[in-house]
Amino acid sequence: MHYNAPRRVAIIGGRRIPFCRANTNYVRQSNQDLMTAALQALVDAYRLGGERLGDVALGAVMKHSRDWNLARECVLGTTLAPETPAYDLQRACGTSLEAAIQIGNKIALGQIDAGIAGGTDTISDVPIVYPDEYREILLASARGKSFGDRVKPWLGLRPSMFKPVAPGVTEPRTKLSMGQSTEITAKQWNITRVDQDQLAMESHHKAAKAWAEGFYKDLVAPFSGAATDNNVRADTSLEKLAKLRPVFDRGPQGTMTAGNSTPLTDGASAVLLASEEWAKARGLPVQGYLRYGKVAAVDFVKKEGLLLAPAYAVSAMLADAGLGLQDFDYYEIHEAFAAQTLATLKAWESAAFCRDKLGRNQPLGSIDRSKMNVKGGSIAIGHPFAATGARIVASLAKLLEQRGSGRGLISICTAGGMGVTAIVER
Repeated sequence: MHYNAPRRVAIIGGRRIPFCRANTNYVRQSNQDLMTAALQALVDAYRLGGERLGDVALGAVMKHSRDWNLARECVLGTTLAPETPAYDLQRACGTSLEAAIQIGNKIALGQIDAGIAGGTDTISDVPIVYPDEYREILLASARGKSFGDRVKPWLGLRPSMFKPVAPGVTEPRTKLSMGQSTEITAKQWNITRVDQDQLAMESHHKAAKAWAEGFYKDLVAPFSGAATDNNVRADTSLEKLAKLRPVFDRGPQGTMTAGNSTPLTDGASAVLLASEEWAKARGLPVQGYLRYGKVAAVDFVKKEGLLLAPAYAVSAMLADAGLGLQDFDYYEIHEAFAAQTLATLKAWESAAFCRDKLGRNQPLGSIDRSKMNVKGGSIAIGHPFAATGARIVASLAKLLEQRGSGRGLISICTAGGMGVTAIVER
């Protein structure tokens, strides 16, 4: 450990590959392929070829057993110096923001001078396994000391054991999918279908405008036939969204559809963080500074909505920073579902919630929605689980650089009832 006076953590910039709907452009690409491409784009952009960085933190949520050392293998697949260390981490949808916070802490404490944080996920190459009964036969046979011992387990083989098992999409504690859990939250907070569709439409329109204006041109590197995020719908409308049927609660009370939820997405992103001295020595301008980070968790099994943890994390982080919710120029609120984003905003506005759950005398209040996800959010851009945090950090840092000054808030909900949040300043 280093116990030096903390240094400012500079965000130099980020790169990602286009985020693509599952089973489209990246159907034959692995997590390692996607992450390596994003890393190399970052290396090329900031002339890091041959550089030995202090550390690289990467992760994936949907992960094959072969990817037990994914981060290190991805680094070795780039032109970074092979002596650059790397490690894997995973905090569900907050993975790459957590990675940025961890790398930032190492820089702040003087453990390293520069590092990369990132994440990747692909639904097109999900790990598929066979039932535990089949695995047990394989292991029992492998343990056999004699030929008979190795053959005997196979006598219990049944055709049903060859039925593939896809990765779980439900919370083990509640047996509910994230969408089903959020439908409950939507009803508790009276989030209407119209409001959800409105947020989804705005997400698409803002993302489409950002692409048309060239905002993403230097943030996104073409890969595998894709040059842009292929889920963005410039022509979507409330009328089109209203035609979609609810998918998580198919009854008359259901409000969440494929249109106001994030699509299953493949992609990868990475962001370069450093000390100011390291950046200056290499002539690299600083886009912004990672100033605060906070995580929180809720008891979603008995007490709270699965995706409401960011409401708690943001409150605690604002207390750390001595700031109010309105003291920001940009808000990057991850849109796992429109209902989840709107419930979080309502929670901050609720005097009862802020008093009873956050221990505040006054509600945090409302935000200026014109400052939220100004270049589009996850509903439009897509959400490769572990990649979203680094995407947001890079986009927010560029926004602050273009503005010349300011402050941005990042809020990301995750599976398991957790939230990861951060503050970026310039």
